[in-house]
Amino acid sequence: MIAPALLWTVIALFAAFGFFIAVRAARSNTGTAGDYYIGGRDIGGMVAGLSYAATTYSAFMLVVLTGLTYRGGIGALGFELIYFAGLSLLVIFAPRFWLVGKRWGFISPAEMIGARYGSRGVARAMAGVSIVFLLPYCTTQMAGIGLLLSGVTGGGISLFQAVATGAALAMFWALLAGLRSVAWTDAALSIVMFISGLLAVGFAVSALGGPAQFLSTLQKDHPDWLSVPGPGLWSFPTFLALSFPWFFFTLSNPQVSQRLFILRDFQAMRRMILWVMGFGFLFTLIAVVWGLAALQLAPDLENTSMATPALLASGAVPVWVALLLILGILSAAISTLDSIALTIGAMIARDFVRGVKAQSDARQILAGRLVIVAVVLFASFFALKQAAIVDQLAALSAAGLLVSVPPIVGAFFWRRGTAAGAIAAIMGGAAVAVWLAILQGISVFDPLLPFAVGGTSLGLFVFISLVTKPRAEALDFKAEIAEQLAHHRAW
Repeated sequence: MIAPALLWTVIALFAAFGFFIAVRAARSNTGTAGDYYIGGRDIGGMVAGLSYAATTYSAFMLVVLTGLTYRGGIGALGFELIYFAGLSLLVIFAPRFWLVGKRWGFISPAEMIGARYGSRGVARAMAGVSIVFLLPYCTTQMAGIGLLLSGVTGGGISLFQAVATGAALAMFWALLAGLRSVAWTDAALSIVMFISGLLAVGFAVSALGGPAQFLSTLQKDHPDWLSVPGPGLWSFPTFLALSFPWFFFTLSNPQVSQRLFILRDFQAMRRMILWVMGFGFLFTLIAVVWGLAALQLAPDLENTSMATPALLASGAVPVWVALLLILGILSAAISTLDSIALTIGAMIARDFVRGVKAQSDARQILAGRLVIVAVVLFASFFALKQAAIVDQLAALSAAGLLVSVPPIVGAFFWRRGTAAGAIAAIMGGAAVAVWLAILQGISVFDPLLPFAVGGTSLGLFVFISLVTKPRAEALDFKAEIAEQLAHHRAW
């Protein structure tokens, strides 16, 4: 176990580092909504890439993916590589998001889609559904912080203390300087997370006798974990059910797609994609090997999400490496929480508040800050309460957010798409998701759920669009940016 006093000292240093970055970032802000929510569209490729990676490859990797590996074996690698393959969508959609965002000044993805179809109703529908499915996901990030800090200290840091610490850090960074402080902190601490993860895996494998002995023991004692479908978790239907919505994560999750607005130029975009894919591939391997090492060094865990805390407390990893890794996981969880809070704040400010009447930048920023506080408090409260409905919605989030994919793809590639079709796709698909998962009890491990949600959304979008007419005020993204795409040789 790690002494609570030592961990509190390291967290204090971590908070001081974050405070320094946030203050520096605040000085660079000019007071506009664009500055606060998307960094003034002036973020370089490396910072954007590492921030994207920290937001996407968050605490999920060394808490959830490691736990899935511990429970179900090598199938977890295939599942995560499906998500990794989905990053290829950036090559197609990143240039388009960036070009239309810069041309029309979009700040939230919902605002962009609403303008494309000429309807604020579309923007509000997309924003509302995103909020429903993202808020519980915030709760899982906060719960991850609680499990991590309380787990590695053997309860020396209580769940309440851990959640309160995460909430304070998340609110401070996001409130003070918005996207800039989150992105700059992400860039620095994602490197810490990667290096500490690599070191931790190295020490864990060394404690097991080195790579050859590690694999030999694994093959001898846990052969099912190295085969497909593995010891029981990964059947083909389960793999399909989890992988399908994750392939579209880049488009379906607004806190991720909003990152495509922040880039300085096309060169920064290309660098961002390379950084994200490089980081993602290597860190996926780290997380899976970490899970297989935990299987040997901390066997028979009832709660597999505790694999990382158990391994860090096993003594196989030096304390200083464990502390660095804890900071990396903590910062990744806070990054994801902050990114979601900022995106929800932007959607409220741009798609709801601004829609009532023209609002100044100061009012849009104030609205966003109030929302950020509300989001963090919501996540903290339900992380402590562990309400069943929140857990269900959090598990449903990946499938539920699929409903925005058809309108997004149609926005750039199908001129015939209409506002009525987009609203039907979003609301109809979301209704099916809630009905199947919450009312009918269909598991997220059942492929019926994501395919029914995605199929309903796509079917409604196409059918309703064909029987209705596009609005006169709708934008034609495909025609408007065709020349610029050709100039940049984008696909």
